[in-house]
Amino acid sequence: MASSGNFAVFSTVTRPESGYSTSDQITGGGLSVKGPSSGSFEPCIATISPNSGKWYWEYRAGQGGGSSYGRPAIAVSEQGVVKNEDFFGGGSGQKGVLFTVNDGGKRINGSDTSYGNAVSQHDIVQIALDCDNGAVYLGINNTWQNSGDPTSGSSKTGAALTADIQNVGIDIIHTRYVGGGIDQYNFGQDDTFGGAISAAGNADENGFGVFKYSPPTGFLALCSANLSVSDDIDPAQTDDDIPTKQAGVAIWTGNGTNDTAISLGFQPDLVAIKERGATNNWYWIDSTRGVTKTLQTNGSATTHTEAGVLNAFTSTGFTIGTSGGSNNNTDTYAGWGWRANGGTTASNSNGDITSTVQANTKAGFSIVTYTGNLTSSGNSTVGHGLSKAPEFIVRKGLNVAERWAVSHVGCTSFNYMMEMNSTAAQTDKSGNGSMSAPTTTVFSNNYTDGYAVNGTNYVAYCFHSVDGFSKFGSYVGNGDANGPFVYTGFRPRFLIIKARDSGQTWFMYDTARSTFNPVNRYLYGQRDLAEDTAGSVDIDFLSNGFKIKNSRSDTNTSGDTYLYISFADVPFKYNNTF
Repeated sequence: MASSGNFAVFSTVTRPESGYSTSDQITGGGLSVKGPSSGSFEPCIATISPNSGKWYWEYRAGQGGGSSYGRPAIAVSEQGVVKNEDFFGGGSGQKGVLFTVNDGGKRINGSDTSYGNAVSQHDIVQIALDCDNGAVYLGINNTWQNSGDPTSGSSKTGAALTADIQNVGIDIIHTRYVGGGIDQYNFGQDDTFGGAISAAGNADENGFGVFKYSPPTGFLALCSANLSVSDDIDPAQTDDDIPTKQAGVAIWTGNGTNDTAISLGFQPDLVAIKERGATNNWYWIDSTRGVTKTLQTNGSATTHTEAGVLNAFTSTGFTIGTSGGSNNNTDTYAGWGWRANGGTTASNSNGDITSTVQANTKAGFSIVTYTGNLTSSGNSTVGHGLSKAPEFIVRKGLNVAERWAVSHVGCTSFNYMMEMNSTAAQTDKSGNGSMSAPTTTVFSNNYTDGYAVNGTNYVAYCFHSVDGFSKFGSYVGNGDANGPFVYTGFRPRFLIIKARDSGQTWFMYDTARSTFNPVNRYLYGQRDLAEDTAGSVDIDFLSNGFKIKNSRSDTNTSGDTYLYISFADVPFKYNNTF
């Protein structure tokens, strides 16, 4: 049997959003959690946050110490964010289920109801999470409570929670209750619970994990080997469809020599270049429009025709000329590249506007060019060429001076837009025509604010998340230097963060410029300024996501929402398995 890879554990780097103590006492390799001697609920969050699939794990109540047991919980929210005051404190602001094991109850969306039997010390609590059908089941000592049937699928028979938890962020939580008792978990690593009981050896149907009781049919151990990662980005494959061949970062020192080769390890179709050590423009160049056609995110100008910034896209990266924007002697530079379709385009008639599309459906990225068709307020659609709905779209007018319009899944709706050339907060742009959410075939534009003015030429860069490769989402700040942990399902290679609700910088981080934690070298996506480095903006890039380690308003104001755009270094599924 192949390696199971990483199993979920409770980690000291994951913290509640606000309102409760963070004095965690997590031992036993992240599987034993001791309750506080005073206070109340203190949540701990597991290191894997699934949003699809069926999962099984176990919990042993009150091993040693006091007899006030902690409580297993499932929260439905922004991944990596636990809103204690809403969920655990009895409010209704967060969806989820907390099993109140002391009395055989459950707290659903902040409201307490009866469910099954009370748990006695050393009982084994079973948890079955069905993300695909939107249900959570709870069992005690091999008896599913409320006559639950985890195998019932869409009928959700006897489920403790039947809220809409399909394809949303799921946090697996343990709430440590006052009393000092030690609660133990098994996500598949140890069916003896630290030697407290005899081994049973019940694996899931893939042969992974060991459990006291047999997992229900179709439910798997929460380990990285069971996570869904597309074969197209599987690093075990011998072809070129691995993460480092779909998106990457290069850094170099200029030499002033024409046709200098820069390596990414693949042929890109979109490249963004920025001088690191001095004030200079951003240069965005794609293979659809051609290597001499540059755009600059530090302004709203039309397309520049500019030779020498990028000479050619090659099979291993790109070549640069002698422009100061990419190759001044001794100056330092960074370049970010994304692979589309090698410059090969196709006509797309799915929308109201016929577009030209260069698509990479494996990596969830397409380059779309089109001409607007609206003469007054209204809506029109454009085909994007991907197999899923885009979650992040960057639009720019080519023959008119237009701001860079950004649509992001973390905005209030797709009527709200950001501006990549500005620090501005999101703005409702529906005044000139409401824009619907993207579909699997098209994205929507309105007359002026959504970029569909008759006769104006546009380019749109469209992205959607791909498990193990890319993730687009949001998190809520906690205002503390011990900031939120955000689960992505991989260690990021590069990351962009932007405050949604206030005027803040587009922060751009990567592991090419910051080779070890904390990652703290950043560029301003909307400005021509040189690279900055400051301990006050520290972020840790972890095997399964990133953790904010600062309290700056740019990245971590308490209660504010932040958008992120992330691409993988190594998928979490494959960390430590080879």
